[in-house]
Amino acid sequence: MMSAHGTDQVFSGSIPELYDTLLVPLIFAPYAQDMAARAAACQPQRVLEVAAGTGAVTRALAEALPATTEIVATDLNPPMLERAAAVGTCRPVTWQPADAQQLPFADGSFDLVICQFGVMFFPDRPKAFAEARRVLTPGGKLLFSVWDRIENNDFANAVTKALAKRFPENPPMFLARTPHGHYDPAPIQADARAGGFTAEVTYDVVSARSRTDTARTVATAYCQGTPVRAELEAIGGNALADATDVCTDALTARFGVGPVEGRIQAVMFSVTA
Repeated sequence: MMSAHGTDQVFSGSIPELYDTLLVPLIFAPYAQDMAARAAACQPQRVLEVAAGTGAVTRALAEALPATTEIVATDLNPPMLERAAAVGTCRPVTWQPADAQQLPFADGSFDLVICQFGVMFFPDRPKAFAEARRVLTPGGKLLFSVWDRIENNDFANAVTKALAKRFPENPPMFLARTPHGHYDPAPIQADARAGGFTAEVTYDVVSARSRTDTARTVATAYCQGTPVRAELEAIGGNALADATDVCTDALTARFGVGPVEGRIQAVMFSVTA
């Protein structure tokens, strides 16, 4: 597992819009639907989503769960949550900035807590798990997911390799370091136990296909719609535009001209409080 980096939690400026318009349909939407189906099977009355980002899962939950089920969606980054609220949902939900490691809710407030692709960003994962455990009712459930290793996620892997080749002295490694740097189930299960969960932490691996119109869309999504952008801007000059071009060429060489398609893979976890 790779260590965190100072810019890895920064989702501001133009990132929220690019993230939501390009990256969500590219890789997050299939898993949002999967997570919403898992949530519906739990038949919850009150749901808390942490690390909600721009609301991909929130929107899926609003469609999948009965109108009587209350949904509270939180994120550490107000700009991401503002984007989520601006896009909106098919029915009312509560949007609230919150740190997953210090949730502003009473003990036993929810019977389901959900976190899609957020665990990797928590500096103190056992503490975040402890908070999820605290706000759950006895018998409540935590559902969360992480990206599998980068080698099992074609576009992210291709982008990371292209950037390393272009900037060998200071390669932007956000994708490998954080989103795809925390995939081993054993330490994740250990973190959950350290956070107070005593039940078995179960998991399954879910593969899907990522598709979009052009390689340029993929390059723009990853280079400009994630914290990779901060790494590139720190290099200076025309690094951001240059990186987008270099990744477009690398992706086109591998996946072809026109519509592109690649594998994405995630690990879905479940544990009962």
